[in-house]
Amino acid sequence: MKNLYKIVGIVSTLAFCSSAIAQTTLKLAHAAPESDLQQNMSLFFKKEVELRTNGEVKVNVFPQGQLGNDKQMIDGTRSGIVDISMVGLNNYSGIIPEAAAFELPFIFPTRVEAYKALDGKPGSEIFSKMEALNLKGLGYPENGYRNITNNRGPIKEPTDLSGLRMRVNDSKALNDMFNELKANPQQLPVAELYSALETGVVDAQDHPLGVTLSFKFYEVQKYLSLTQHAYSPLVVTMNYKKFNTLSPKDQKIITDVAKEAVDLQRKLSIEKENTMISELESNGMKVNRDVDGAAFQVAAKPAWNSYIKTNGDAMIKEIQAAVQ
Repeated sequence: MKNLYKIVGIVSTLAFCSSAIAQTTLKLAHAAPESDLQQNMSLFFKKEVELRTNGEVKVNVFPQGQLGNDKQMIDGTRSGIVDISMVGLNNYSGIIPEAAAFELPFIFPTRVEAYKALDGKPGSEIFSKMEALNLKGLGYPENGYRNITNNRGPIKEPTDLSGLRMRVNDSKALNDMFNELKANPQQLPVAELYSALETGVVDAQDHPLGVTLSFKFYEVQKYLSLTQHAYSPLVVTMNYKKFNTLSPKDQKIITDVAKEAVDLQRKLSIEKENTMISELESNGMKVNRDVDGAAFQVAAKPAWNSYIKTNGDAMIKEIQAAVQ
């Protein structure tokens, strides 16, 4: 009988160890605060993956740059230190130059056109290029349309940007545009932006509404002008080797849930847009809707020419074909 108990104990221990070994834990990182839609999306992804895999795959979410800035998260995902990251697609333009085409000024007049390109052949081509970097593309959520905030006054036409010390991301196209408009663009990580605005290191910045709200830039910026000069996509990627260690069933769950999470995040982004504007107004921002969009489009054209000179126009043509 004692031997029987020993055997049962050994079997139970082996079963427990096998279960523990079988469980996979994924680290998902993004730079936005917990109040941002990126966190809503991440928590949806976590919940659904854990539910559909019966807890065999767990997801730990690290918001607000806990695992590094955008570049560090990309490097971490490539190396496997981070399993899944969500960053602005523009952050890949240094290693995938064609990615810069998606944030050219005014390339997407509507979200519908942006979704067609990102979910179609152009977006798939970027994902294909990512595989050589040990990355598995999972989807393109959105930051939304970029708008300009500053402390000097409303931005109604291109000349209103002259002389503004403008924080910009690492998008060469947007840097070129603001240079062309005689602003003084300066690259800063988003984690340092609030302090830079507060201390006057920069006077202005451009971000989608959700970022301006969740990072509380309204506390250090007075004017919001709805220029909508560029659509800003996010991208979710996973370490490719880690993805390939999962069973085919779990791989499908990851890709299915990622698509659903992107759809949810985009839907919430659209639904909450007017609410976000109202909330920014209630927090003291003066919102300017009187923007000469046509003049901005003409002024931004040299940024397109600069991109084409460096990278050719193949990706631009693919995007234009996808949205027609």
